[in-house]
Amino acid sequence: MTGTTEIPPPPWRRMKKSARQRRPLSQDLIVDTAMRVLDAEGLDALSMRRVALDLRTGPASLYAHVANKDELLELMVDRVVGEIEVPSPEPGRWKEQIVESALAAHHVWTRHPGIARAALANIPVGPNSLAYGEATLAILRAGGVPDQQAGWFLDRLSLYILADAFEESLHRERGRDTEEDARAYFEQIRAYYESLPADRFPVITSMVGPLLAGGGDERMRFGVELLVRGLATYVE
Repeated sequence: MTGTTEIPPPPWRRMKKSARQRRPLSQDLIVDTAMRVLDAEGLDALSMRRVALDLRTGPASLYAHVANKDELLELMVDRVVGEIEVPSPEPGRWKEQIVESALAAHHVWTRHPGIARAALANIPVGPNSLAYGEATLAILRAGGVPDQQAGWFLDRLSLYILADAFEESLHRERGRDTEEDARAYFEQIRAYYESLPADRFPVITSMVGPLLAGGGDERMRFGVELLVRGLATYVE
């Protein structure tokens, strides 16, 4: 007698891997996978082929969702910007808010090795990037910064943050990715500077301490505060 109810297969007959249902391919899934490759191996390891390999598919299947690697990088950059928090404007604290949000942005960029390089020479157009720009400009306008100077400042500030984050990724690539490695490198620089002939380099040899003092966070804060103080001269 034949029934209409489907009989499940015995438990020892396992489904073949090729028959397992895969998660449907999407732009978000592609970006998620690309971010994992980036965080694990750096920007140079990233390619459409590598992302496709991790997704167990062919590169051609990615192009239905992402036009090319340049678009993938744009999407990744916008994903990173989405991690940056910018506070609501407080006119009396606009300078402090810009410094704090800039340092927060720098920490986000350095969490993802090398992605700052992809953000350079690109005008932000993604939703997160536009929201970040809108929020930062709102702080500047609330502080009384003229629109022209605010627009230029956002560009210069972003360039400074990205360039510093990119330099940090280069230090990592060159084997200075731990505090101990970085300390050993700068101790070599210190010893070299101190060995220079003082009659030819009197200022450098007398300023070895100040030249090498301070870590990345201290120097980053100093640079942002320097920019903000200069911008404040435009506020009436």
